[in-house]
This record gives sequence, structure tokens and C-alpha cells, in this order.
Amino acid sequence: MLDHIISKTAEFLESMPKSIRKKKGQFFTSKETAEFMASLFDISKLSTKVEILDPGAGTGILSAALLDRFFSEKRFSEIQLTCYENDLEVLPVLRENLEFIQNHAPIKFGFTIVVNDYLISQASLFESKEPEKDVSKKYDLIIGNPPYLRVMRDNPAAVAMPTVVHGAPNLYFLFAAMSLFNLKSDAEMVYIIPRSWTSGEYFKAFRNYFLKDGKLERIHLFVSRDKVFSQEQVLQETIIIKVKRTKKKPRQVVVSSSQANNDYNNMTEIAVPYDSVVAGKNLYVYLPTCSNDVETIYTINRYDTTLPDIGLRMRTGIVVDFRQRDELRTNPGDHIVPLFYGQHIKDGRVTHIPSGKDYDWITDEKPGLIQENKNYVFCKRFTAKEEKRRLQCGIYLAEDFPGYKYIGTQNKINYVDRLDGRPLTKMLVYGIYALFNTTLYDMYYRILNGSTQVNSTEVNNIPVPPIEVIEKIGSRIIQEDDLTTECCDRIVKEEAYCGEN
Repeated sequence: MLDHIISKTAEFLESMPKSIRKKKGQFFTSKETAEFMASLFDISKLSTKVEILDPGAGTGILSAALLDRFFSEKRFSEIQLTCYENDLEVLPVLRENLEFIQNHAPIKFGFTIVVNDYLISQASLFESKEPEKDVSKKYDLIIGNPPYLRVMRDNPAAVAMPTVVHGAPNLYFLFAAMSLFNLKSDAEMVYIIPRSWTSGEYFKAFRNYFLKDGKLERIHLFVSRDKVFSQEQVLQETIIIKVKRTKKKPRQVVVSSSQANNDYNNMTEIAVPYDSVVAGKNLYVYLPTCSNDVETIYTINRYDTTLPDIGLRMRTGIVVDFRQRDELRTNPGDHIVPLFYGQHIKDGRVTHIPSGKDYDWITDEKPGLIQENKNYVFCKRFTAKEEKRRLQCGIYLAEDFPGYKYIGTQNKINYVDRLDGRPLTKMLVYGIYALFNTTLYDMYYRILNGSTQVNSTEVNNIPVPPIEVIEKIGSRIIQEDDLTTECCDRIVKEEAYCGEN
């Protein structure tokens, strides 16, 4: 039956331009991915009558894959499927597909299509402070590929679900939160969604809700970002998650990975302690793929202090080029100070050799665009996917630029400063640089965040050694006058992680 639904979906895709589907956040699941997602459910303890929910059902691919699995089992007597879908273009295809399944089902099968907004229609129950009055429908299994669409904070769905919204909302995590709400106790949901929710401040409220009442049991990663959805243009890093509605924490999470959406027979797989996957006060979700990744998480997490805990913070550069054109300059002069870009960070140092940009200078006439010329650690915000390192830092010393009271930092770099504004000591600058220049911290950040952007908020939540240890590391780096990763690896291991492999 799944093959029939896939065929009908292909016909629909030919008639509907990609540009229109993209505006709706609409991406259709491949046959192989649908079958894999359906295989993840534990159906051994279900009763003979099962109720399934497919929110944002599309053409019914995921439902069909799951139903195929149930129909192959002999012990089930009745399946009831509820599909939410309000796209008028898709609805006729969905209805036709479900009627086809119903006509060919070997057991009793019924379906309901709810032509309503999945989120808004249940929001009042979701946000209710009286759970005892919850009359919402609960399901044995939920399978979903929600819309991937960033919306404004005044979007009706975002406004209706303030419990899980902080910052920039996206429909996919609102769907995931509502699906957890729709699960019976100890029931399971399987979703294919972007990875972005696993870290970052914008998703904090969602993680607090989702991981409080839901526990991750399985995570599947795709090595290739652009090979997850057949015939679609999706460049976000996408993962498949299996979540059980329970407060009981499992001992392990199974983390698997495949190259693309059609090679699930060639997966790598590792069982990881739950506390190494979901960790920290911000409930970041780490995605290790091998034993070295697990060891990296364990090693870093031996400390429970962060940069802000020891009086430091990574911040984002101030100057946004296209907004401050009038203040930018191509040459030095009176009341003009150096403007630093990522290109000025090279081999562990910060220089001001012309960057190749049109503007390497900025006026000092607007205080909000400049900062004190003092010691910093600079870090590139953006790196190319193919580059070996994500954390690419450089040492900035005020003494190297003695003619300036102020400098400018472009917003595609981050910088580390003290919370109280006092200058960093030279030892501290070198120590912080050494930490972030290690293989250990670079691997940790890659496990935390799969994107090519270095997020200052996430760095501020990475555990670091006490400040006196960082200063000792810095002192040794200064003595050895060696900024290479190899030297940093050795000294940081000896001073901060002695005995760790």
C-alpha cells in the first residue's frame, strides 16, 4: 500500500512547484525514511485496537508506512487513524490515499481527517493550568513530519502556545510539543525534524517542556544534509527522534547515523548514557556518533562552571556592515579606528592586515559602534562546512595596537571579555585561547551544534575549568610560545584534564 501512496505523492509533486511547497514549509518523506520511522515503534505491548495520530499528514506517506507494519502483524484487530491536514491542495490526495488503504486493509481500519489547524485548535487545552480538565484526545502512537517554517512571534500558533515559545518560533517544534501533549502515558512518538532545537536560547522553553514529560529513546542523524528528502531542497540538518511520554529517564539513548535517506541498512549505531545526551541546566541535546564523542562529552562535563560563572562572557561583534555604511571607512585618519573581521584571525593571532573588504576602518563618533581597545579573544562566527575546525580563535592584545583607544568588531566574529568590563590579563587571554583551540573543545562544539555558525550563547554554556587553571594554562602557552593545536592539546590535558584519555 505504501508504494501506491508514494506513486500518488509523486504525481502531486509534479503538479505543485517546489517554491510553493517551500513557502508552506512542506517537505515530503521518502519511502525509505517512512519505513524506517515506522520500524522504530515498540508495538509489542499495544492492545489489539490501536489509535494513531499523524499531524500535518500531507499525502499520508508516514501513515501508510506505519499501517503497512501493523497490517503485517496478525494480532491486531482494529486501527483508527486521525490525520490533521488543512492544506486544500493536499487534502484530496490524502483522502484518496486513505480510502485506498481502507479498501485494501486486511483488518478493520477507520480514519478521520481533521481539516483544522493542528496547533490552534488545541492550544487552550495545551496551555490550561488545570490538567485534570484535559479532555483532549490521546493516542497510542504519533508519527510526524511537521512543517519546517519559521514564523513571526505574533503568528497565531506562536501566540497560542507561549509555554514553549522563546525568541523566534518555528512551526516544527510547536508541532512536536503538541504531539507530546497528545500522547497517552508511556506512549511513543517518532518525528523527523531539524536539529536546531537541540541547543540554543531560542529553543530553551521548548526543551524544558519537551524533555520534562518526554524522554528521548532514539536519535538518528544524517551525514548528508541535502539527501534527507527526495526531490526536495532542504539544507537544514535533519534528525529523526523517538520520544516516550514519561518522566522516567531511560538508562541509554540509541544514536544512529546514515549517509542519506536510502541507506538505513548501512547505519552506524551507538548506545549512549542518557545523561551524556541530555545534559546541563539548559538541557542541551548532544549527538555523539562514536565512543570518542561520548568520551569527549564526559571529559568536558567533569566541570560544572561556565565562562559567565567565572566572570567572563563571549559576545557577538557590534558592527553590522550594511546598517553602518555611513560610519565605515576605507583608510585610517583622525577619529577613525580599526574594524576587525574574521579574516583578521589567522594562526592564533589577530592582525589588521587589509582583509580584502571595502572597509577596514570605522569612525569613533558613535560610542555604540566601538569598544575599548583592551585584551580579547576573538572567534570566527562562521566557518565553511569543509573546514576542519569550527572554533577558530585568535589572541587580540591591546599592546599590538597602541595608537588606538577604541576598536570596532564586525558582527561575524565573537569576542571574550570580562562581565565587569575590566581588561583580561595576558595569561587569561592565552588560557582561553588554548582551551578553544584544543581538539577536545572543537569536537565538543561539533557534537553540540551541527551548524557552521559558532553561537556565543552556546559557547557560554560549555563547561570550563576554574579561572586559576585557565590562567596557569595561559602562562605555560606564553612560556612555550607555541599556539598550535598540538601544544594546546598537550598543555590543557596536563593542567585541566590530567588522567583523561
